[in-house]
Amino acid sequence: MCGIAGFCNNPKNWKENIEKMNERMYHRGPDAGGIWASEDKSVVFGHRRLSIIDLSENGAQPMHSASGRYVCVYNGEIYNYRTIRDKLLKEKKVTSFRGGSDTEVLLEAFEAYGVKETLALCKGMFAIALLDRQTKKLTLMRDRVGEKPLYYGFVGGSFVFASDIGSIRALDGFQNEIDTGVLQIYFIHGYIPAPYSIYKDIYKLDAGCILELDAPYDTPKISPYWTVRETAKYGEAHPFQGTRQEASEELERLLKAAIKEQMVADVPVGAFLSAGIDSSTIVALMQAQSDRKVRTFTIGMDDPKYNEAVYAKEIAHHLGTDHTELYITPEDARAVIPKLGEIFGEPFADSSQIPTYLVSKMTREHVTVSLSGDAGDELFCGYMTYSSIDRIWGKMKSYPYPIRKLASSLLVSCPLLKNKQILQTKAYLLGAKNPEHLYELSNAQEAGNLRIALDKNVHSYKHNTQPYGDLNDAQSRIMLMDMEVYHPDDILVKVDRSAMAVSLETRVPMLDRDVVEFAWTLPLAYKKQDGVGKLVLRDVLYRHVPKEIMDRPKKGFSIPITKWLKEPKLKAWAEALLDKELIRKQGILDADVVWNMWNDYIEHDNWRIQIWYILMFQSWMMLPK
Repeated sequence: MCGIAGFCNNPKNWKENIEKMNERMYHRGPDAGGIWASEDKSVVFGHRRLSIIDLSENGAQPMHSASGRYVCVYNGEIYNYRTIRDKLLKEKKVTSFRGGSDTEVLLEAFEAYGVKETLALCKGMFAIALLDRQTKKLTLMRDRVGEKPLYYGFVGGSFVFASDIGSIRALDGFQNEIDTGVLQIYFIHGYIPAPYSIYKDIYKLDAGCILELDAPYDTPKISPYWTVRETAKYGEAHPFQGTRQEASEELERLLKAAIKEQMVADVPVGAFLSAGIDSSTIVALMQAQSDRKVRTFTIGMDDPKYNEAVYAKEIAHHLGTDHTELYITPEDARAVIPKLGEIFGEPFADSSQIPTYLVSKMTREHVTVSLSGDAGDELFCGYMTYSSIDRIWGKMKSYPYPIRKLASSLLVSCPLLKNKQILQTKAYLLGAKNPEHLYELSNAQEAGNLRIALDKNVHSYKHNTQPYGDLNDAQSRIMLMDMEVYHPDDILVKVDRSAMAVSLETRVPMLDRDVVEFAWTLPLAYKKQDGVGKLVLRDVLYRHVPKEIMDRPKKGFSIPITKWLKEPKLKAWAEALLDKELIRKQGILDADVVWNMWNDYIEHDNWRIQIWYILMFQSWMMLPK
């Protein structure tokens, strides 16, 4: 795990600039740093290293291929690099390797097979910048599901890229304006989805994509090499033919193989354990393949409504792990919250970012790599919202869409419903065309009514431009929506930024290519029945952990933010950020709308999630320029 950066056609102060970019992402790689520039300084690379595999200088970056033709900087892990290395040796593409790093294997594979062929071989998480010194072609690559971040764009006419948007912001002459066209999307979701960033002319490379740039490095060409949508369509067209038991046996085999590969490291490895189905499954399969106690980590809270630590401890005891827990307090949260703007680099407001950061910080005191159970809900139909959308659509669908649409328009504009939030929400949802549109509207309704940003223009993005009718089943279409937007742009961002802020590498076995592709072949009945999701995943877990230990309501990885924000210190922090004169001076948000929402919460306990979204935006706005 590392941080990468670079720029093209900016020879003036090139060394100072790349060093500043490296320094800004020091937390992503505190073990070492390196820079490289082409002979004419038209391409400059920077790298910060968190040493995981081959801790020697043989793993240092930027790294050249043996022939010297290719040079790259790379963030991530190729879990099957040993298989690719053996293939290169067997086919006599390479006679020997200088060291044992996956970076060296990547470079030699790029030279032997080309970019797309090499990516087809790779299983892992990565953001890669590769320069062909012969053709002067620069290629950026991002992993299939977006585990590793990669920003790119233009600053003062120069092409730039980095793992951390703060590294781009550190460049001399950075004056890119805030892209107000993303703000309405942000206030709907609490994050900015790819390909956008908070700045104009700075973008996120979409998951599973390649960006190619020929000299003079001014016209990027982007193309996908893998998409979850095509994977889902292929899986539905080629469904798994066995029984549910056979499906669970195959899933366990695939997960064990992925976990075995992801436990490989030259540094200590552990796992997050939240007491849910997903993380418990990962830990159980880790312990089943380990000859020593697996290190597991969880955090708890004194408030029983949010505390799963007691259950995690019980699961850890049953599995025989070496378990560590930390109970967090409002004081712990207060210490973290002001740091969030800098940690995430752009506005990001999933409040579980706070416990994620705290559990990462604790975990890093003991290990350098931690496996997590993310993606179980999106791949195996686990979210309760999937059931609620199914239930609501079941009541609505018998009425023709034109009638529902007309009724929705009339009711939304009805003065009698103006201050009745629940009724307004129901009226708004009546206008849904189909289940996936209902899912989109259920997220967008509140922010759509509030109109927090002054700029009313809104960029299009995947949810309102891509039809989801490719799949036959509505629940699968909604899961696909989450895998294309919510999972890469919220969940994976949250985990990557929180963990890398403390130099902890995280790995996600359920995002292994073989596991993801297999999951999309499974019939929905193997994932969910009678409102219970993740059935086939539960089947795997119950072979290792008794069902009675797991059979309880899931509390989620959340915190009592609505309670904490009313405590004096956090309340004072929030009100300083929401000051009307400050917001009017900034000229981006509607100060009256913002203050009315806050006052409604303080005076009448009417909480809207957009309050937290605004606080995280304002916290980011207050970062030093």
